[in-house]
Amino acid sequence: MERVMAKQEIEIKTQDGSARAGLFRPAATAKAGVILYMDVFGPRPALDQMAERLAGNGYAVLVPDLFYRNVPYGPFDPKTAFAEEKSKAGLSALSGGTTQDMTIRDGSAFLDALVAEGVAGPVGVVGYCMGGARALNAAATYPDRIVAAASFHGGNLASDAPDSPHRKAASIKARVYVGTSGIDRSFPPEQSARLAEALRVAEVDHVIENYVGMGHGWCVPDHSVYDAAGAERHWKRLITLFAESLG
Repeated sequence: MERVMAKQEIEIKTQDGSARAGLFRPAATAKAGVILYMDVFGPRPALDQMAERLAGNGYAVLVPDLFYRNVPYGPFDPKTAFAEEKSKAGLSALSGGTTQDMTIRDGSAFLDALVAEGVAGPVGVVGYCMGGARALNAAATYPDRIVAAASFHGGNLASDAPDSPHRKAASIKARVYVGTSGIDRSFPPEQSARLAEALRVAEVDHVIENYVGMGHGWCVPDHSVYDAAGAERHWKRLITLFAESLG
């Protein structure tokens, strides 16, 4: 692991306002840029920890606040947020009110922010929970810039919705890795099969891997279903994807 510089707080101008983001860099020159698409609980120390680990592997990692249109909000405790009616309603309003199209539009500003910070060249994206679909949609929308895309416990990757990522498979040029929870109501087996077919027909270089026994959120250290062994397996897959695609 490389030495990592202190977190840099930046503001990214988008078409709809200004998004705060954390930027994590290795002390040496970054190999490439990575955008980490957050889960539903928003930017927080647990995601900073994950971004620092990626930065320690040589990447400049941007963690934007996808809910910036609704600040201030939270903070939310992933262990209890969906058990409390007030926080559950708040999370539903935030996620429902931040559409895929909004995040797709923001993607251009996120990519440009990396360039403005001196991180040029191909980019990788990774998303967790709601960020999984957004990472894949970003890869489909910016295929000349994003060369690797990963989703972990992402929901609705091949749903009936018009903005479902599987519908844009033909636009993806990136290598794709999808890590799924063993049992996940937000990404049931029929969606996994639909996504696999769409990616294969589109001739996308991809892997869909089922993490048997893992719950939705197993990768993120402050989730109640966090699994250390499963998380390490996820890190191995993610680092390998980026090493082979980004250097």
